[in-house]
Amino acid sequence: MASVKLSADERLSKLEPMLASGWKLVENRDAIYKEFLFKNFNEAFGFMSRTALLAEKMDHHPEWFNVYNKVQVTLSTHDCNGLSNKDIKLASFMDTVAKLHIPE
Repeated sequence: MASVKLSADERLSKLEPMLASGWKLVENRDAIYKEFLFKNFNEAFGFMSRTALLAEKMDHHPEWFNVYNKVQVTLSTHDCNGLSNKDIKLASFMDTVAKLHIPE
């Protein structure tokens, strides 16, 4: 089943909390971006591993880049060429997992 782009109303209700938690809209693309910083590589890799398990179940894989304690993530749904509920679900999950790894 193909994903559907977020409607204008969904963008307001579902995207606004993501933007409030540090996600940013990507310029010239219907996508969101966030950079996560961790204590060390092991913490960053743990975050990526947990995210990868859900991403595989969802058949929705992030674009990401990792160097040591930094993970840069871009989310967009390729089969609808923009943001969908899959992106919101994965972004929310990533925020939750990151809180378990990021020191206060």
